[in-house]
Amino acid sequence: MNIAIGCDHAGYELKDKIKAHLSEQGHAFDDKGTNGPESVDYPDFAHAVARDVHDGKVDLGILICGSAQGVAMTANKHQQVRAAVVWNNEIAQLSRQHNNANVICLPARFLEEKDMLSCVETFTKTVFEGGRHERRVGKISC
Repeated sequence: MNIAIGCDHAGYELKDKIKAHLSEQGHAFDDKGTNGPESVDYPDFAHAVARDVHDGKVDLGILICGSAQGVAMTANKHQQVRAAVVWNNEIAQLSRQHNNANVICLPARFLEEKDMLSCVETFTKTVFEGGRHERRVGKISC
């Protein structure tokens, strides 16, 4: 699977750990940054990931910021992007199964590394159920 990944200064260390973990499973990444602790503007990185998802250049997106709210709000401005704030495995699974989420947004300041890795793994392995959910997902975009 090809994945675009991006973060702000709150998530750059976790971004590299997620990439290493998922690379072991054969996933490829388009890293949109940031790559250091200097303060940056999260929309720059969220838009870059969301554009790649919207344009079909990647299968999924991963975004990380302090609360995950800012990157989710930004990514969801793009048509065809369904960004979900995820804080546990059940939410990761349901966001894919029922909402066909294609971007996972993770709160760096509120999740332990092991929990974040588990959520990302669940997100990447779960497929959209379709069926009754397809109609609902079709009503999301304006």
